[in-house]
This record gives sequence, C-alpha cells and structure tokens, in this order.
Amino acid sequence: MHTAQGAAAHADARCAKIVPPDLELVAVPRDESFKVWSHGYPYRTVRWHFHPEYEIQLVTSTTGKYFVGDYIGNFAPGNLVMVGSNLPHNWVSHVPRGDRVDERCLILQFDVAFIARAIQALPELRRAEPLLDASRWGVLFSPETGAAAEPIMRELLRAQGMRRITLFLALFDLLVQSAAPIKLASAAYRADPARYAETPVNHVLSYIGKNLSQALREADVAELAGQSVSAFSRFFRRHTGVSFVQYVNRLRINLACQLLMSGELNITDICYQVGFNNLSNFNRQFLLLKNMSPSRWRAFQRLNAASATESSAAAAASQAFGERMVGAGIA
Repeated sequence: MHTAQGAAAHADARCAKIVPPDLELVAVPRDESFKVWSHGYPYRTVRWHFHPEYEIQLVTSTTGKYFVGDYIGNFAPGNLVMVGSNLPHNWVSHVPRGDRVDERCLILQFDVAFIARAIQALPELRRAEPLLDASRWGVLFSPETGAAAEPIMRELLRAQGMRRITLFLALFDLLVQSAAPIKLASAAYRADPARYAETPVNHVLSYIGKNLSQALREADVAELAGQSVSAFSRFFRRHTGVSFVQYVNRLRINLACQLLMSGELNITDICYQVGFNNLSNFNRQFLLLKNMSPSRWRAFQRLNAASATESSAAAAASQAFGERMVGAGIA
C-alpha cells in the first residue's frame, strides 16, 4: 500500500480542527449479508460521522472536499474509497445552495462479523485481509479502479439472492488486485470509537437504538441530554439532518421491514414490537417511507421468494428430465 504523504494531488492539509464525529446507525437487513444503496446531495448522512461497519463509497457526480481520519483531499466522479470500522469520514460537495443532486454516490456497507465469517468459510478470501487492515486509515483507489467498480456496484443496487454474493466477491477481487492503492489517514492516526461515543449526540443515538421498541418522547430524551426541548430539537436536526420524530420513525420502519420479511409475526404485532402505539399511525408512516402499505410490501416480498422457489423447482425438474433422457439413451 502506498501512503498519502507526498501525494500533493490527494491532500491539502492534515492540520484542520477535527470535531467529534456523529454515530451513524447502519441497518443491514436480516436476510442480507451487506447493505448497498445510493444517495444524492444534500443528504442527511452527509456529515462528519463514523460507524462500526466497513464502507466502500464511489462518487458518481459532483466535486468537493473529503475527510477521512486526519486526511483532507479533493474528490471528483470516480473517487473510490474504502473506510474501515469506526473510521470517521465525510464528503462535502461543491453544490450551490438550494441546488439538489439526485445521485452523488454509491455505497456498500458490511460489518466486521460478516467478513470474518466469510474468510473463515472461504480461505481464498484471506487475500483481502491486507486491504481490510489498510482500511483502518482509509484507502483510495485509482480512477481506473473506480470506473471498473461502478457497473458492479450499480448492478448490486438491484441484484437479489446469490447474485449479490457473486458481485460482492467480484468487487473485492477488483479492489484486491488494484494497482497502488493509497492509505489516506496518517500512520499515527487511530480511530477512537469509545471517545466518540462520549459525545452528547452519540449518547442520544445509542439510547434511541437500544430503546427503539419502547416509548420515546422527545421531551424525555431532551432531558436525558440536559437540554430544553427547543434546544434539543435544533441540536438533533443539526447532527442528523432530520427531526427527532422522523429519525425514530425511519429506524422503526426499517426494523418493521426486517420483521415483515421474516414472516413470523402479523402486522399488528410488528407495529407494537417496533415501538408504534397504534396501527393507523404505523400504516401511515410505512406508506410515507415505502410508498405502499405493510401488507402490500410483505406480499411483494413473498412474491419475490415464491419466484426464487419456482426457479429452483424448475431447474431441479429440468435436471431430473435430462438425467432420465440420459438413462434412456436418448440424450
């Protein structure tokens, strides 16, 4: 791995005043190994933040400044970076105030336990360990690697089933074989999630995450943070980009989707288990965020699962038919 020191094209300074990063809660669906998504600009997650998950981010539009640990550099479309567990980071685009960009980047996130299990099950993946280790400081790949990664990541956005794993491995193979990736943060930099977690906003976010299924009133959480409700409301929106109620509802609806996919609980039970206190509000918030009702969302998921089952059955029947033909001396 090369280092960023001495690469003037990739850094402006290492002396910027660094503020404590915010914790981002990454919700990987229960029936998936990793999360793939995209977002535009401005967007609520565009802030100085960290999370326990690894992240691979590809910029697809806009230019600007990006911050990884104590590194500051310039980015443009094709900027492909991998950040390790709990490493603070942020990309700030040069976009006129009031303008909006529909898609700024593609993102893949996966947790430490998933990749550890994958390496244990597939020894060939040990070739990725030096890259995973280097990502503790952030790793920048060449524009050529960024261009090669884009079609893989775009297909991952809509891929399902085993195709997701195939594409994940293809992306990692590309990154492992890429020429001269650059470490971004300085060699002395160390992520310190325990210290980050001591900040007021991260205490609040951790409390919300742990008590999502319980009654969460903004006034009570404001008191926990030692602030008035109005001050807390401004403080929370400044750090998360959304109101307290919007943030809690999004987390609850994401959890509801995971429970709907498991198929074990009815919708009313899910409503109360994720923290809503009445079914009509749950249905209204679900429709607002997912553009369909919970029952319709579950029906589509079942249709998708049935399609996979039918495909497997058809493949098995085709194989059995072929074996019978061979046995009869026809094929």
